[in-house]
Amino acid sequence: NYLSRYLICNTYLCISIANFFLVDCSFSRGVCDWKQDTNDDFDWNPADRDRGDGYYMAVPAFVGHKKDMGRLKLLLSDLKPKSTYCLIFSYRLAGERVGKLRVFVANKKTAPIWEQDKGKDERWRTGKVEILQGTETTNSITFESERGKGKTGEIGVDNVILAPGLCPEDT
Repeated sequence: NYLSRYLICNTYLCISIANFFLVDCSFSRGVCDWKQDTNDDFDWNPADRDRGDGYYMAVPAFVGHKKDMGRLKLLLSDLKPKSTYCLIFSYRLAGERVGKLRVFVANKKTAPIWEQDKGKDERWRTGKVEILQGTETTNSITFESERGKGKTGEIGVDNVILAPGLCPEDT
């Protein structure tokens, strides 16, 4: 199984899920409903794709000081209690010791539900997180960038999708 931009496919069948997305933001037409956190150290900014095929949100490595944080937050209103959701996004940590990228959901403020700090190269990778709802629903998703020691490169996020159900397995 895999999730492409608008299809869930397995060996036998592809189903369009475009109308099922609760969040579908590629940042090519703006920042969607994402907001900058006003209580952090720096902002995420739109950056132009290398091949000119749209935009993504990025934090350059030289912004701020080591351990400074920048947060990009999305408020949610449509998640149902006792349900499962899949958050899929593209990310990259380009540059040596560029920092950390974390994902938080509301009600889990103390610990991230996803974290990456290894940037091997400039390639985009896919992050997946299953959000399991209890009786209290998640009311926000936050991408947090923590500045590292590196002076070149960036942390980037793009193609953020939130869909009901389990995340597809890697093939």
